[in-house]
Amino acid sequence: MKDSDVPAFWRALGVPGLFDVHVHFLPENIQRRVYEQFDRAGPKIGREWPIRYRGAHDERVEHLRAMGVRRFPTLPYAHRPGVACYLNDWARGFARDVPDSLWSATFYPEPEAATYVGDLLAEGVEIFKIHVQVGEFDLGDPLLDDVWGSLEDSGTPVVIHAGSGPVGNDFTGPEPMRRLLARYPRLVAVIAHMGAPEYVDFLALAESFEEVRLDTTMVFTDFFEVDAPYPRDLLGRLADLQPKVLLGSDFPTIPYPYAHQLEALARLDLGDDWLRAVCWENGAQLLGSVTSADGR
Repeated sequence: MKDSDVPAFWRALGVPGLFDVHVHFLPENIQRRVYEQFDRAGPKIGREWPIRYRGAHDERVEHLRAMGVRRFPTLPYAHRPGVACYLNDWARGFARDVPDSLWSATFYPEPEAATYVGDLLAEGVEIFKIHVQVGEFDLGDPLLDDVWGSLEDSGTPVVIHAGSGPVGNDFTGPEPMRRLLARYPRLVAVIAHMGAPEYVDFLALAESFEEVRLDTTMVFTDFFEVDAPYPRDLLGRLADLQPKVLLGSDFPTIPYPYAHQLEALARLDLGDDWLRAVCWENGAQLLGSVTSADGR
């Protein structure tokens, strides 16, 4: 399946396009550093990770549009203190200039986090992203207590890379997430990569907590199946979680065509209703959509 085949894929499902909740756009200086990190990642993960989409921002936006990705975030993530506000200001401008993108933001455990998150929520930010593997921080850091409370009260989704893949540390894995949800059980948490490789534990969290979702980012693809194969005995439970599974791609930081994520989902053979829910309906319900049925 090629990227040019993607519109035929979603049209056959009878949906107006794709709602991808895991797409990244970053300031150029930081984007270059991310690419450099992935270029050097090979020795850590035991193989190369050649990024397929390295075009300029406008080129990547047009590529998403050409495939029929109607809604997508930018998902900045802070890797150290003092960076979040810079990223958030940039993401605000991107959302203003690219109306099909979701207004995205991030935060980090720092004294001012509760203030800037509260301000963003009051102004209408749509989605947050944090990456505890890259940021190397504890989800339960006391500096985030008011942040989690505000997010829980507002119902604003936060995409959390909490799984230990591709390289874990002291802050990844299901336990920190389980402790967080015990304190904030109404938190709308979207578990990136379905929590790979701790799939069963994060699946159980989605089953146990009403507002926990899973995104499909890179899961089931040939690239992920080598090191973090999804247990096929979990597919029945995943089918039952149909309303809680969201399409994610990790575009542009992927080593294969965008279309391969869709191909990988389709070959699970969970049915067109499941694919419709995952590729459009669940994202549109969670985050809203201004896209009409004819895709305009």
